[in-house]
Parts: sequence; structure tokens; C-alpha cells
Amino acid sequence: MTLSVAPSSRAALREQYFAGTTTPRLHIGCGRHILPGWLNTDIHLQDPALPVYLLDGTRDFPFADATFDSVFSEHMIEHIPYPDGLHMLRECRRVLKPGGVLRLSTPDLDFLLGLRRPDRSPLQEAYVRWASETNTPEAPERTNEVFVINYFVRAWGHTFIYDAPTLVQSLRAAGFDDVQRCELGASSRPALCNLENEARMPAGFLRLESMVFEATRPAAPA
Repeated sequence: MTLSVAPSSRAALREQYFAGTTTPRLHIGCGRHILPGWLNTDIHLQDPALPVYLLDGTRDFPFADATFDSVFSEHMIEHIPYPDGLHMLRECRRVLKPGGVLRLSTPDLDFLLGLRRPDRSPLQEAYVRWASETNTPEAPERTNEVFVINYFVRAWGHTFIYDAPTLVQSLRAAGFDDVQRCELGASSRPALCNLENEARMPAGFLRLESMVFEATRPAAPA
């Protein structure tokens, strides 16, 4: 389904979306990465011509309970403080239908710590070299992981970088169960496959940075 709506009428986009689907899916923090068949949302419009519904993920979502079959968010939760992230996860659970699934992708703190290993893999070496040349040309050495790590933690509005146990704990605290770690782009659910935007970085780098989890809203009691 392709949405066409005047930029001045974002409410019309929402109405058009729900009128055209029987399997509503919510995409939080889409940026320019528009997923067909999803209600793509972001706090800002990076391009007013894109069909993006304005949504602040740190506040209560303007949707009724049990609205969506799926929710997806990629590299967004690390941009908000931990308490706001927990609130977002609770709102994701609330707007999911019982049995619905949240797929969440975010940078992994262990990825950053791994850049300091003396036995870095070829992919880690390539990442440090690329990140140094792209983001920290002021570093005294051509490749310096200390500058790369400091830049990553502070840049792009990053606020809280999770490790896997902390993210799992947050998902469970928000009321999810059946929390499973997934490979980037892979899922046992066809609607949740190949959602991450790997093309925005050199090959392999998003996979290196990211951890992906799927978590289920418990089914309604029998």
C-alpha cells in the first residue's frame, strides 16, 4: 500500500492508513526509511514529502489499546533517556494486540567495548578505520578506537546505549514475554523480515553495531 497525503494533513495519512489495512503495523522513528504496509512515524519530518505521521515516542501514543499486529523500531531507543525508553516500551506493549510482536533494533554496548580488543576482527578493524576517517579526523592516529567510541556515545543525539541484559530487563519490565534475540533482517515471522536499513552503512557495519530482539505481548487470558 502506497500512501499519498498532503504534508499539511498528517491526520489524513493516519486515516488513510487504517482504512487500507487489516494488519496494522507501527514503525517508530522511521527517518527516511519508509516501510510499505507500515504506519511510518517519527518525531520530525526529515522530508515533508514523505508519508510520515508525527509521533513522539517518549509520550503516550495516540492509539487505542490493542491496535497493531506488530511494532518495529530501529536505532531509535538509544536517542532517549532510559526512563523514556521504558515508557516507550510500555506504550508499544499497550498498542499491540495480544500475541503481537515488537521488533527492536539498537546499538549494542558490547559492540563498542569490542572495538578495544587487541585481537579485533577484520570487520572491527574496517569499522574503526571507516569511523575514524568519517567522524573523527582530529584523532592523532589514523585509526583510534578511543575517539570512535567517544564519538559514538555522544553523537547523533545518543543518550543511553543498552547492552543485551539491560534491554531484555527493560522489555520484561514493560510487560513483554517470549523475548528472543534475532539476527539482523531475520525473523520467524515473515512480516518482520528484512526491515532494518542495512543500505545506510557500508556492508556489514550495521550488523556489527546492532542487536535485535523480538518480544511478544502476552495473549489474553483464556
